[in-house]
Amino acid sequence: MTWTRRRFLTASGAAAVAAAWRAPARAQAPKPITVSHSVSTFVYGQHLVAREKKFFEEEGVAVPFFIAPGGGAKVAQVLAAGQAMFALGDSNHPLKITEKGKDALMVFATDTRCSYANVVVRKELFDRGVKSVEALGDARLVGRKAVVAATAIGSGTYVYGVYVLKGLRAADGKAVNDHVEWVSGGGPTTMLGGLKAAKFDAIMAVPEWQWAAEEEGFGKAIYDVQDEKAWTRVFGGPIPATVGFTLRETIEKSPDLVQGYVSACYRAQQWIHRAKDEEIVELLYKPYMDTYSRDTVLRSVKYYKTIFDWDFVVDEKSYENGTKVWVPLAVDKPVPYAKAVEMAFVKKARAKYKS
Repeated sequence: MTWTRRRFLTASGAAAVAAAWRAPARAQAPKPITVSHSVSTFVYGQHLVAREKKFFEEEGVAVPFFIAPGGGAKVAQVLAAGQAMFALGDSNHPLKITEKGKDALMVFATDTRCSYANVVVRKELFDRGVKSVEALGDARLVGRKAVVAATAIGSGTYVYGVYVLKGLRAADGKAVNDHVEWVSGGGPTTMLGGLKAAKFDAIMAVPEWQWAAEEEGFGKAIYDVQDEKAWTRVFGGPIPATVGFTLRETIEKSPDLVQGYVSACYRAQQWIHRAKDEEIVELLYKPYMDTYSRDTVLRSVKYYKTIFDWDFVVDEKSYENGTKVWVPLAVDKPVPYAKAVEMAFVKKARAKYKS
């Protein structure tokens, strides 16, 4: 048989059609989403793990990079302005966005306690007898009105710090907060430097600052959120301190993208729960955290595992516990649970990936 050009094209076209019927349907390309958190440390490990383990892509979304503007308030601004679709940060941020007229909702919670509500006092004062937050309100021990530093007035460290100091009583029966002066301490260098130089009598500290002050011998923790009894005495129980959040309009317009984002982060949380600490460090150290020592990152992983919320759920009781902290220090009025929280996406993720 002579193969003419027409016969060849007809035959090869038929073969191509037959092959297409036999081949599996090609997976739809992941849809790009924009995602933000303040800094790439393990407190936001769910984002980092989801990206490194390709969970985002497997859930139909793609995150080429993270928007990390260096502060929680900036993350909220980025989301409110539409520069990011999803954010992971302090739970009062979506409430602030809502208060300004654009509804933002919590779609999951990653922890049950606030990791920067630790209070670290100067070692000199600790040795003098200031071994509790209550003693910080004793002018005879401190020598004057205690100067307490948050990163900035109005920041998360300030909100949680004021709540701790308002909730505990000095010897005269008044709130410890009535006996202190709050100041802005800035970042790690100025916060720790100020404590060391006795410019501050106490600071609000993330775990890494607490460890540095204690290891270098110039500070001692007098309130540690890892102490469950101490936490419950002040806060009453679990609080969704760090949450994933998005705008209501994103939920309404792109529920598939919201589901992809939530499912990927939930899978990351379950991987963190099951993985060995060293395995987590190996995955995340080089891409995100090599400015720290491996030992510090490992200690951070161990720390956050004690306060992470493996269920990912913001329930009404924990939300009420949080509201006592947020109002009026972070937002002026309470936002009803139904307006602030959307758990449908977590429920679907949990149903699909039961561990």
